[in-house]
Amino acid sequence: MPEILTITTGGDLRTLLQDADLGKLHLSLDEADGGSAFTLLDTFDAQVAAAGLLLLLTKDGLHLLGDPKPLVQAHAEPDFLARMPTGPVTKRLSRIVSPLRTLMSVAGGTLSRQGLRVLDDNEKTHLRGQLHVLDAGNGRTVSVSDLTPLRGYDKSLRKVGSALYARAAKGKVNTMLEASAVLRGEDPALIGKTRIVMSADEKAFKAANDIIRAQIVAARRQEDGIRADLDSEFLHEYRVALRRVRSVISLFKGVYDEKQTADLKARFGAIMARTGRLRDLDVYLIEREAYLALVPEGFRPGIGKLFDMFAAQRDVEHAKLTAYLDSKAYEKEMAKLEALFDKTKALSKGPEAKRHALDYAKALIWKRYRKVCRIARDIDNATPDAQVHELRIECKKLRYLMEFFAPLFGDAEVRKLIKALKGLQDNLGNFNDYSVQQAALQAQAEALVGGSAADTVEIASGLGALVTVLHQKQLEERARVAASFAAFDSAETQAQFRSLFKPGGEAKP
Repeated sequence: MPEILTITTGGDLRTLLQDADLGKLHLSLDEADGGSAFTLLDTFDAQVAAAGLLLLLTKDGLHLLGDPKPLVQAHAEPDFLARMPTGPVTKRLSRIVSPLRTLMSVAGGTLSRQGLRVLDDNEKTHLRGQLHVLDAGNGRTVSVSDLTPLRGYDKSLRKVGSALYARAAKGKVNTMLEASAVLRGEDPALIGKTRIVMSADEKAFKAANDIIRAQIVAARRQEDGIRADLDSEFLHEYRVALRRVRSVISLFKGVYDEKQTADLKARFGAIMARTGRLRDLDVYLIEREAYLALVPEGFRPGIGKLFDMFAAQRDVEHAKLTAYLDSKAYEKEMAKLEALFDKTKALSKGPEAKRHALDYAKALIWKRYRKVCRIARDIDNATPDAQVHELRIECKKLRYLMEFFAPLFGDAEVRKLIKALKGLQDNLGNFNDYSVQQAALQAQAEALVGGSAADTVEIASGLGALVTVLHQKQLEERARVAASFAAFDSAETQAQFRSLFKPGGEAKP
């Protein structure tokens, strides 16, 4: 099996291999094939590339590069893995790609392949492999090679490997995620996330504007995926980006004046409001099988008919949202908001606008952290549900602030604390989801009109059974809140929060 995998995204791999110091060994390349079209497939959030793989679709099949042995199976159009033919490629991907993510075309171009060998002075082959060159046009070229030792030539393998890795240390070799980004024409740092550069002495006003500008860009990058309805995750990420914008406006108190804050909240809120129903329906449909499994078999036909209703409603809601995204009014509003945060001179500053970002961040995060602790420590079995909901909201605000200002405190340090917070958030999120789902399903039951009387009764019965189960699950999550907070509220976590965020303390670089 191949022991060496080499990737380049900024130059010619042939040159890299030929320039490597191989001693008495040398590289021989077979004549390249005539080239063929390829399509690069991946999920919305680059799960395949993040796992160190490239998935190619050509006329002769699906090709997976990056494993010790390249995998191939018959040609198949991209889809959810569960709906694609089984084979070595889809089997390998099933351990990587979420069942909630669909594979889609993210780039394309021309693929050429040629055999490569490493020989000694006597022209005897020691290593054998293949070179793949992917050209997406406009200088976006990626090369991937693998090398396999023939029996008895492990020493040659180690020698060549050392030479290539030495070149890699000089920045000549890149990861598959970076390779994917090159082919897609994207910044590798922005695949699946948005990165903000922030310095301790910059002003809070600039920090807020930079975050909002980046989130607007992130939201707009999802629009084509929403229109094409490739994956519900496009809409989810669109909403997350806009939610983060609204969080900055709300949480960065005093950075903008009151009138400006109210105006921005209203404008971004109006855009968000257009997406709510479609996202709710997406969530229900994603969880269809899980919902069916929750109720006894006799109630499942009614639940199935309910989800058929949801699917029909979703088609209508998607058409409405697509029409909105295509409208002149939407494009005009988004253009105005983009311009507002590109220029920033038209934004009205508040009393905290000139405060240094580091001091401002510490004050905001420390205050929010103490509020989370104060609410959580008062929760017991007799605490009203409203207080549990308040804790969930405060935890979300705390996490947003930590993520916004992570560049000031060190990403690794902040990630540790976010990981500690995540367990509590998951518990509170489940509690809230069960509560919201019960209310929405009960409203759906009250709205049942049309159709046969028998269908209405069957759906209502299924709804009643499902709501009962969800209520029980909500109670179970409610009972776990104290334990979840206790796990988060360890002495170590308290010390880390004090060290990083308590005003007057020293933050790590």
